[in-house]
This record gives sequence, structure tokens and C-alpha cells, in this order.
Amino acid sequence: MNKRWALRDNINHDDVIKLAAELNIDTVLSSLLVQRGITTFEDARYFFRPDHRHLHDPFLMKDMEKAIIRIEQAIAGGEKIMIYGDYDVDGTTAVALTYSFFKKLYDNIDYYIPDRYKEGYGISTQGIDYAAETGVDLIIALDCGIKSVDKIDYANEKGIDFIICDHHLPGATIPNAVAVLDPKREDCEYPYKELSGCGIGFKLIQAYAIKNDIPEEEVNCYLDLVVISISCDIVHITGENRVLAHFGLNKINTDPCTGVKALMEIAGRTGPYTISDVVFLLGPRINAAGRIDDAKHAVALLIATDKDVAKEQSALINVHNTERKGHDVNITDEALSMIDNDAVLVARKSTVLFNENWHKGVIGIVASRLTEKYYRPTIVLTRSNGHVAGSARSVLGYDLYEALCGCKDLLIQFGGHKYAAGLTMHPENLEAFINRFEEVVSTTIKPEQLIQQIQIDAELRLSQIEAKFFRILNQFAPFGPENMAPVFISKNVYVSGNAGLVGGSHIKMSVIQEGSAAFDCIAFNHGQYIEQLRSGAPFEMCYSIEENVWRERRTIQLNVKGIRFSD
Repeated sequence: MNKRWALRDNINHDDVIKLAAELNIDTVLSSLLVQRGITTFEDARYFFRPDHRHLHDPFLMKDMEKAIIRIEQAIAGGEKIMIYGDYDVDGTTAVALTYSFFKKLYDNIDYYIPDRYKEGYGISTQGIDYAAETGVDLIIALDCGIKSVDKIDYANEKGIDFIICDHHLPGATIPNAVAVLDPKREDCEYPYKELSGCGIGFKLIQAYAIKNDIPEEEVNCYLDLVVISISCDIVHITGENRVLAHFGLNKINTDPCTGVKALMEIAGRTGPYTISDVVFLLGPRINAAGRIDDAKHAVALLIATDKDVAKEQSALINVHNTERKGHDVNITDEALSMIDNDAVLVARKSTVLFNENWHKGVIGIVASRLTEKYYRPTIVLTRSNGHVAGSARSVLGYDLYEALCGCKDLLIQFGGHKYAAGLTMHPENLEAFINRFEEVVSTTIKPEQLIQQIQIDAELRLSQIEAKFFRILNQFAPFGPENMAPVFISKNVYVSGNAGLVGGSHIKMSVIQEGSAAFDCIAFNHGQYIEQLRSGAPFEMCYSIEENVWRERRTIQLNVKGIRFSD
């Protein structure tokens, strides 16, 4: 697929020069800081030196005081508390964190994860009924609930109180719960709006600890769970999230909790982990529990304190992940074949596919795969409990949630974010929905949004990549949304020595530029350029800079994102 190369040029160059002088760094590095809104020495110190003192006072969040008072009442009165969370990584880590913290203080506590297939996303009537049957007085809901107005009313009728800890956008009405913690509430003045669901749970236990003089170590010991949620829920790694992610990775790489350690071992790697490693090695395994069987297995692993229990649960989850991979590959192949063999589908600006036999647990992954291939808003649907249900994924800059709003009269329910969503409809509305969604996308998407973009942060000469530059660049981590690993462009570079194909479609080579040393490169899925590269012709490339570790030898490697030869 052809990709657009877009070089950032909307920065104040006076700020760049001034900051470079203040910090005694290369102007390329100072331009990266300015792009991130960092223009002063103090801004840079805050960015490069994350500190627990940078975390905000949890009581700045609306309703936090109410939430803590209600939990204190429940514990003092011997009431039964249920920790309720969604079945994905964010939900299960949030439940594990909150349950583990309060379980140390109070024994009359349980947790509940809704069944993906029988109950669906969020707070369910079945879950509330189960709480009533088992004598629950207070439910703490995590990563869900902000739009569950009718379900909270139902719980109130049953005499069950709710504390909602959510990070999704609220609807027009805030549920009638005892406390609703959500920084995205219009009436919430909490200074950081992009916490994960588990991050909201962290603020809850942080507030309880402050109010009850519990050492902060009893809260910070769960930061490995918080960084897993931040990584896998694709929230911004800026501000408070960046601080939480920084210390969470430290926890994973030095002293992970028993369950996380078992998961790392079954994944075949014990460290050091980056955000990307968490996303690709730990996240899919945690998610697989809910996709294939029951997400309670993921919570059981993450709350485990016994090594043997953790080992048993991690092995079970790994089996589920292997099964998930099989479904993923088979359904993706079927879906690609459906598109490739239908000229109408190929020509559309959106993709909506339905097969009643597809496994509901992996259709979100399949939607992501199709988006990678065809790069357009994509929805994959299957049959679920007599309805048609599915997952949607978008492309850079296009608001998928708004597009679904344009089809809401055809949907039973939908929810999510700008780039990912879930939806349910009656089967008889499927054809009308496919046509309406294509109509909405066709009239609202910009042509350039249908071409994948490589965002380039700065032009760089290879000779600028030296020890100090690389050391400072590493301090920009942890990388993720709104703080992605910088991508550079270098022009008039040449292959030094031989360029070789590996794995059939990837290229390994060394490159040089006038006045520079040679740098090892890996270019995934760029095999089509092998002959031109071997010809010795000059080219330009965009790439990120990373460290390659091989047999304990550490070297700088350029991860090539794009190659262009002059016409």
C-alpha cells in the first residue's frame, strides 16, 4: 500500500533554538520537545524526570469524597462489596487492582466480570441480579457504567448502591449512582482527562489510602497493572498517564506481581518490557480469557499471590490465546477473500462484513487486520444472542463514533471511541445499515484519510545519531499515543555492503550517508525494493531509532518505515 509521508512543520522555530540552548541539546531533540508542548527548562525537567509527586490529588475528581465515604461505611457496617468490571484488559486489570487492594483490608468482598456472549459489554441486568441474590450492598464498577442509566436505576430498586469508575464519554444523563468518577464529565475539574479505566481505579485506592493513612507503597505496588491497562487500552501517554506508565514499567521490569510475572514467563520473555512489549505479549493473553472462555480467569491470574496458582492460570490463558490465534487467522483469511472477490466491496470507502458463524471473541482483531490491509473504516459483524453484533475500527483522523451516530436509528446500542467501537442491531436492519454506513463515510471522510500516513517528526543526518543523542532520545519513552517514538527522515543514503532478504519480505541492510558511520537497518515488508537497494542508487528513508540486543551485545538499529527512490 502506498503511504503518504507527512513532515511536521507547524512548530515555533524560535522556541526550538531557545530550548536547545537552555538544555544544551541538538535542535532536532528540542524540536521533538516543542512538538510535545515542552518549551521551557521546567517543562523538560517534568517530562524527563517523572516523579510520584507529579500525580494529581485524587480528591480533585468530582464525587471522590462521596465514593470514599460510601466505601468506609460499607466496611464499617460489614456490607458485602462487589468489584465489577468489563472483560477486556482495562476492565480485568481494574478489577484485579481494586479487589486486591481492598481484599487486604476487608474480607467480605467479591468480584464479577460479565460474560462477553451472554451479557455483553458493561453493566448487565444479570450481574445486578446475581449481586442481589448473593447479598451485595455496594457495587464498584470499573471501566464501564457511565451510560448505564437504566441499569443503575434497576440496581437502586434492588437496594444496591453503585460507585461508577469510568473513563468513557458520558451521555446526556449521568447515572443516579452514589458517586460517578469520570474525568470526562463536563462538571469534573480533574486536571487530567485521559486516564484508563484501571487508572480511575488507581485514583480510587489512592484516595482511600490518603484518607485512611495507608502507606503509598500499598497503592504503588499495583502500578504494573495500571501500565498494562494504559498500554492495551491505547490511551494517551502524556501527563499523569506518562508518570503512571513510567513507574508501572519499572515495576514490571523489577518486581512484577505474582500473576504478571507468571504471564511474562509463559509469554517467553521476562524483561525488559516496553509499552509495545506489553501490548503484543501480555495484552493478547489477558484478552484471550474473555474472548475464548471466561475473563474471570484473567482476574484470577492477576490477583494470584500463590506461584502455583498463577502458573496454572497463566497456562490456561496461554491455551486460550493459542485458540484465539487460530480463529483470528481463519476468519481474517475468509474476510479478505470476501472483499477481494467482490468488486463492489473493493470500491467502497468503508468495509462492513457479516458472517453468522464467525467467533465473536476475535472479530475486533479481524476488523483491525482488515483496516491495515484496506485502510478505511471497517466493521466486522456476527450473530450473537439473536442479534447482529460486531466491532468497528477506524483510520487516522476519522471519527468512527460520529459515523455510527449517523446510523443510530438502525442500531440497538453502540459505544466506544473515535477509533474503535462496538455495536448491536436487529438482523433485519443489517442491509440498511451497510448502505447507510457507506453513505455516511463517503460523505464525511477526506480523500487523504484513506491513504495511510507516515508522520515524520524531523529531518536528521545520520552523523547526528551519536551516544548523547541516543541517550536523550531514550528518555522520551515510554512511547505511545500522543508520545509516539519519533520518526526521522534522512536523504541521499546508500546501502553499505549487501542488502539481504529475511523472512521472504523483510530487508536487513546497513546504510551510510556522506560523513556518517554505517547503521544497521531492518525494513519490515519492504522486500519489493531489494533490487533497487542492491543497485547502489541513493534513496531517502524514514525510520525510528531503537536498540537491538543480540547475545548481550547492544547496538543502534534503524527501524525503516518507508523507502523512496527518486523517479
